[in-house]
Amino acid sequence: MSDYIIRATAAQGQVRAFAATTKEMAEKARTSHNTSPIATAALGRLMTAGAMMGSMMKGDADLMTLQIKGDGPIQGITVTADSHGNVKGYVGNPMVMLPPNEKSKLDVGGAVGAGYLNIIKDLGMKEPYVGQVELQTGEIADDLTYYFATSEQTPSVVGLGVLMEKTNHVKQSGGFIIQLMPDATEEVIDQLEAKLAQVDSVTKLLDAGKTPELILEQLLGDMDLEILDKMDTRFCCNCSKDRVAKALISIGRDSLQEIIDDGKPVEMNCHFCNTSYEFSLDEVKELYEISK
Repeated sequence: MSDYIIRATAAQGQVRAFAATTKEMAEKARTSHNTSPIATAALGRLMTAGAMMGSMMKGDADLMTLQIKGDGPIQGITVTADSHGNVKGYVGNPMVMLPPNEKSKLDVGGAVGAGYLNIIKDLGMKEPYVGQVELQTGEIADDLTYYFATSEQTPSVVGLGVLMEKTNHVKQSGGFIIQLMPDATEEVIDQLEAKLAQVDSVTKLLDAGKTPELILEQLLGDMDLEILDKMDTRFCCNCSKDRVAKALISIGRDSLQEIIDDGKPVEMNCHFCNTSYEFSLDEVKELYEISK
Protein backbone atom coordinates (compact mmCIF):
# COMPACT_ATOMS: atom_id res chain seq x y z
CA MET A 1 0.00 0.00 0.00
CA SER A 2 1.48 3.38 -1.03
CA ASP A 3 1.81 6.15 1.52
CA TYR A 4 -0.89 8.80 1.55
CA ILE A 5 -2.49 11.63 3.51
CA ILE A 6 -6.19 12.14 4.21
CA ARG A 7 -7.57 15.64 4.76
CA ALA A 8 -10.93 16.05 6.48
CA THR A 9 -13.24 18.27 8.50
CA ALA A 10 -15.72 17.49 11.28
CA ALA A 11 -18.34 19.16 13.43
CA GLN A 12 -19.54 21.35 10.56
CA GLY A 13 -16.09 22.81 10.00
CA GLN A 14 -15.23 23.39 13.65
CA VAL A 15 -12.48 20.76 13.39
CA ARG A 16 -10.00 20.05 10.62
CA ALA A 17 -7.96 16.87 10.53
CA PHE A 18 -5.12 15.16 8.74
CA ALA A 19 -3.98 11.54 8.95
CA ALA A 20 -1.20 9.75 7.12
CA THR A 21 0.42 6.37 6.62
CA THR A 22 4.14 6.70 5.87
CA LYS A 23 5.70 3.25 6.18
CA GLU A 24 7.37 3.34 2.76
CA MET A 25 8.66 6.87 3.36
CA ALA A 26 10.24 5.93 6.69
CA GLU A 27 11.73 2.74 5.26
CA LYS A 28 13.20 4.64 2.30
CA ALA A 29 14.80 7.10 4.71
CA ARG A 30 16.15 4.20 6.79
CA THR A 31 17.78 2.49 3.82
CA SER A 32 19.12 5.76 2.38
CA HIS A 33 20.79 6.82 5.61
CA ASN A 34 21.36 3.41 7.27
CA THR A 35 19.72 4.75 10.42
CA SER A 36 19.54 3.00 13.78
CA PRO A 37 16.06 2.17 15.15
CA ILE A 38 15.98 5.35 17.28
CA ALA A 39 17.12 7.54 14.40
CA THR A 40 14.59 5.85 12.08
CA ALA A 41 11.78 6.51 14.57
CA ALA A 42 12.76 10.15 15.12
CA LEU A 43 13.21 10.89 11.41
CA GLY A 44 10.05 8.97 10.48
CA ARG A 45 7.98 10.95 12.98
CA LEU A 46 9.22 14.33 11.76
CA MET A 47 8.82 13.33 8.10
CA THR A 48 5.24 12.22 8.76
CA ALA A 49 4.53 15.58 10.38
CA GLY A 50 6.23 17.34 7.48
CA ALA A 51 4.06 15.49 4.96
CA MET A 52 0.84 16.52 6.72
CA MET A 53 1.96 20.10 7.36
CA GLY A 54 3.13 20.41 3.77
CA SER A 55 -0.35 19.43 2.61
CA MET A 56 -1.69 22.46 4.52
CA MET A 57 0.17 24.80 2.14
CA LYS A 58 -1.65 26.06 -0.94
CA GLY A 59 1.01 27.25 -3.41
CA ASP A 60 2.56 24.88 -5.94
CA ALA A 61 6.05 26.17 -5.12
CA ASP A 62 5.57 26.43 -1.33
CA LEU A 63 8.22 24.72 0.78
CA MET A 64 8.43 23.95 4.49
CA THR A 65 11.46 23.04 6.57
CA LEU A 66 11.18 21.46 10.02
CA GLN A 67 14.36 21.59 12.09
CA ILE A 68 14.97 20.08 15.47
CA LYS A 69 18.11 21.43 17.07
CA GLY A 70 18.74 19.62 20.33
CA ASP A 71 21.72 18.78 22.52
CA GLY A 72 21.02 15.03 22.39
CA PRO A 73 23.20 12.43 20.64
CA ILE A 74 21.08 12.40 17.47
CA GLN A 75 22.61 15.83 16.74
CA GLY A 76 19.49 17.34 15.20
CA ILE A 77 16.91 16.44 12.54
CA THR A 78 16.03 18.31 9.34
CA VAL A 79 13.02 17.62 7.12
CA THR A 80 11.68 19.51 4.11
CA ALA A 81 8.28 19.07 2.50
CA ASP A 82 6.35 20.66 -0.35
CA SER A 83 2.62 20.98 -0.99
CA HIS A 84 2.56 17.91 -3.26
CA GLY A 85 3.48 15.24 -0.69
CA ASN A 86 7.22 15.18 -1.46
CA VAL A 87 9.29 14.85 1.71
CA LYS A 88 12.98 14.35 2.48
CA GLY A 89 15.08 14.48 5.61
CA TYR A 90 18.15 13.45 7.57
CA VAL A 91 19.54 13.24 11.09
CA GLY A 92 22.92 14.45 12.32
CA ASN A 93 23.95 11.10 13.80
CA PRO A 94 22.19 8.23 12.00
CA MET A 95 23.81 5.55 14.19
CA VAL A 96 22.65 6.88 17.58
CA MET A 97 21.87 4.12 20.10
CA LEU A 98 20.29 4.45 23.56
CA PRO A 99 18.67 2.06 26.06
CA PRO A 100 14.84 1.92 26.02
CA ASN A 101 13.00 4.60 28.02
CA GLU A 102 10.93 3.99 31.16
CA LYS A 103 8.06 2.76 29.00
CA SER A 104 10.39 0.21 27.35
CA LYS A 105 10.11 2.11 24.05
CA LEU A 106 12.67 3.73 21.79
CA ASP A 107 13.98 6.78 23.65
CA VAL A 108 13.45 9.41 20.95
CA GLY A 109 13.21 12.17 23.56
CA GLY A 110 16.56 11.18 25.04
CA ALA A 111 18.13 11.09 21.58
CA VAL A 112 16.81 14.56 20.72
CA GLY A 113 17.57 16.22 24.05
CA ALA A 114 16.82 19.84 24.95
CA GLY A 115 16.75 22.60 22.37
CA TYR A 116 14.46 24.17 19.80
CA LEU A 117 12.03 23.33 17.02
CA ASN A 118 12.14 25.64 14.01
CA ILE A 119 9.44 25.75 11.33
CA ILE A 120 10.42 27.68 8.19
CA LYS A 121 7.80 28.30 5.50
CA ASP A 122 8.85 29.63 2.11
CA LEU A 123 5.55 30.80 0.65
CA GLY A 124 6.94 32.96 -2.15
CA MET A 125 7.02 36.13 -0.05
CA LYS A 126 10.03 38.42 0.33
CA GLU A 127 11.00 36.70 3.54
CA PRO A 128 10.14 33.19 4.73
CA TYR A 129 7.96 32.71 7.82
CA VAL A 130 10.02 31.40 10.74
CA GLY A 131 8.49 30.02 13.92
CA GLN A 132 10.56 28.75 16.83
CA VAL A 133 9.56 27.05 20.07
CA GLU A 134 11.51 25.38 22.84
CA LEU A 135 11.37 21.60 22.77
CA GLN A 136 8.96 20.31 25.41
CA THR A 137 9.80 16.60 25.51
CA GLY A 138 11.82 15.83 22.38
CA GLU A 139 9.20 13.23 21.47
CA ILE A 140 8.33 15.43 18.44
CA ALA A 141 4.51 15.07 18.55
CA ASP A 142 4.37 16.96 21.87
CA ASP A 143 6.70 19.61 20.52
CA LEU A 144 4.59 20.14 17.39
CA THR A 145 1.41 20.32 19.50
CA TYR A 146 3.11 23.10 21.50
CA TYR A 147 4.28 24.83 18.31
CA PHE A 148 0.77 24.99 16.84
CA ALA A 149 -0.64 26.40 20.08
CA THR A 150 2.02 29.05 20.64
CA SER A 151 3.28 30.06 17.17
CA GLU A 152 0.12 29.62 15.10
CA GLN A 153 -2.47 30.06 17.90
CA THR A 154 -4.25 26.92 16.68
CA PRO A 155 -5.17 24.42 19.42
CA SER A 156 -4.03 21.09 17.99
CA VAL A 157 -3.31 17.50 18.88
CA VAL A 158 -0.47 15.78 17.03
CA GLY A 159 0.00 12.01 17.13
CA LEU A 160 3.03 10.41 15.46
CA GLY A 161 4.46 6.91 15.57
CA VAL A 162 7.01 4.60 13.98
CA LEU A 163 7.03 0.90 14.84
CA MET A 164 10.16 -1.12 14.09
CA GLU A 165 10.53 -4.80 13.26
CA LYS A 166 13.12 -6.87 15.13
CA THR A 167 15.00 -6.90 11.83
CA ASN A 168 15.22 -3.07 12.14
CA HIS A 169 12.92 -2.58 9.14
CA VAL A 170 9.95 -0.23 9.52
CA LYS A 171 6.78 -2.13 10.38
CA GLN A 172 4.40 0.82 10.67
CA SER A 173 4.66 4.60 10.40
CA GLY A 174 2.05 7.32 10.39
CA GLY A 175 0.22 9.93 12.38
CA PHE A 176 -2.55 12.50 12.66
CA ILE A 177 -3.04 16.21 13.28
CA ILE A 178 -6.39 17.41 14.60
CA GLN A 179 -7.00 21.13 14.92
CA LEU A 180 -9.77 23.24 16.45
CA MET A 181 -11.01 26.14 14.41
CA PRO A 182 -11.69 29.51 16.10
CA ASP A 183 -15.47 28.88 16.20
CA ALA A 184 -15.20 25.50 17.96
CA THR A 185 -17.75 25.20 20.78
CA GLU A 186 -17.05 23.86 24.26
CA GLU A 187 -19.23 20.88 23.45
CA VAL A 188 -17.09 19.98 20.44
CA ILE A 189 -13.90 20.47 22.47
CA ASP A 190 -15.16 18.20 25.26
CA GLN A 191 -16.27 15.56 22.77
CA LEU A 192 -12.88 15.60 21.03
CA GLU A 193 -10.95 15.45 24.29
CA ALA A 194 -12.94 12.41 25.35
CA LYS A 195 -12.14 10.63 22.09
CA LEU A 196 -8.45 11.48 22.22
CA ALA A 197 -8.21 10.21 25.80
CA GLN A 198 -9.06 6.74 24.46
CA VAL A 199 -6.05 6.68 22.11
CA ASP A 200 -3.05 4.93 23.62
CA SER A 201 -0.57 5.33 20.75
CA VAL A 202 -0.51 5.85 17.00
CA THR A 203 1.60 2.74 16.49
CA LYS A 204 -1.02 0.58 18.20
CA LEU A 205 -3.70 1.96 15.88
CA LEU A 206 -1.55 1.33 12.81
CA ASP A 207 -0.49 -2.13 13.95
CA ALA A 208 -4.15 -3.02 14.49
CA GLY A 209 -4.70 -2.36 10.80
CA LYS A 210 -6.16 1.14 11.09
CA THR A 211 -5.84 3.14 7.89
CA PRO A 212 -5.77 6.96 8.00
CA GLU A 213 -9.49 6.88 7.18
CA LEU A 214 -10.21 4.50 10.05
CA ILE A 215 -8.09 6.50 12.48
CA LEU A 216 -10.11 9.64 11.73
CA GLU A 217 -13.33 7.60 11.84
CA GLN A 218 -12.42 6.41 15.34
CA LEU A 219 -11.63 9.94 16.52
CA LEU A 220 -14.22 11.98 14.65
CA GLY A 221 -16.75 9.52 13.25
CA ASP A 222 -19.56 10.66 15.52
CA MET A 223 -18.82 14.34 14.80
CA ASP A 224 -20.01 14.38 11.16
CA LEU A 225 -16.60 13.51 9.73
CA GLU A 226 -16.21 14.51 6.09
CA ILE A 227 -13.21 13.25 4.10
CA LEU A 228 -12.18 16.03 1.72
CA ASP A 229 -9.40 14.44 -0.30
CA LYS A 230 -6.54 11.97 -0.44
CA MET A 231 -2.96 12.83 -1.43
CA ASP A 232 -0.05 10.50 -2.12
CA THR A 233 3.12 11.19 -0.15
CA ARG A 234 6.64 9.87 -0.61
CA PHE A 235 10.32 10.25 0.23
CA CYS A 236 11.61 12.29 -2.70
CA CYS A 237 14.88 14.16 -3.11
CA ASN A 238 15.36 16.57 -6.01
CA CYS A 239 19.14 16.59 -5.85
CA SER A 240 21.18 16.28 -9.04
CA LYS A 241 24.80 16.59 -10.11
CA ASP A 242 24.08 20.10 -11.38
CA ARG A 243 22.69 21.17 -8.00
CA VAL A 244 25.65 19.63 -6.17
CA ALA A 245 28.01 21.35 -8.63
CA LYS A 246 26.49 24.71 -7.65
CA ALA A 247 27.13 23.83 -4.00
CA LEU A 248 30.72 22.96 -4.90
CA ILE A 249 31.17 26.31 -6.67
CA SER A 250 29.84 28.05 -3.54
CA ILE A 251 32.81 26.88 -1.45
CA GLY A 252 34.92 29.49 -3.25
CA ARG A 253 37.80 29.65 -5.68
CA ASP A 254 40.49 29.15 -3.05
CA SER A 255 38.91 25.87 -1.89
CA LEU A 256 38.44 24.71 -5.49
CA GLN A 257 42.10 25.48 -6.17
CA GLU A 258 43.09 23.35 -3.19
CA ILE A 259 41.12 20.43 -4.66
CA ILE A 260 42.85 20.94 -8.03
CA ASP A 261 46.27 21.13 -6.35
CA ASP A 262 45.51 17.90 -4.53
CA GLY A 263 45.13 16.26 -7.93
CA LYS A 264 42.34 13.86 -6.97
CA PRO A 265 38.61 13.58 -7.82
CA VAL A 266 36.22 14.88 -5.16
CA GLU A 267 33.12 13.10 -3.92
CA MET A 268 30.13 14.90 -2.44
CA ASN A 269 27.06 13.41 -0.78
CA CYS A 270 23.55 14.83 -0.64
CA HIS A 271 22.56 15.34 3.01
CA PHE A 272 18.94 14.46 2.32
CA CYS A 273 19.22 11.19 0.40
CA ASN A 274 22.89 10.26 0.78
CA THR A 275 23.37 9.98 -2.99
CA SER A 276 27.06 10.28 -3.88
CA TYR A 277 28.31 12.48 -6.74
CA GLU A 278 31.91 12.28 -7.99
CA PHE A 279 33.62 15.15 -9.78
CA SER A 280 36.73 14.40 -11.81
CA LEU A 281 39.72 16.73 -11.73
CA ASP A 282 38.72 18.12 -15.15
CA GLU A 283 35.17 18.79 -13.89
CA VAL A 284 36.55 20.63 -10.85
CA LYS A 285 38.72 22.74 -13.17
CA GLU A 286 35.62 23.60 -15.22
CA LEU A 287 33.80 24.66 -12.05
CA TYR A 288 36.80 26.78 -11.09
CA GLU A 289 36.60 28.59 -14.44
CA ILE A 290 32.83 29.09 -14.06
CA SER A 291 33.32 30.59 -10.60
CA LYS A 292 35.32 33.52 -11.96
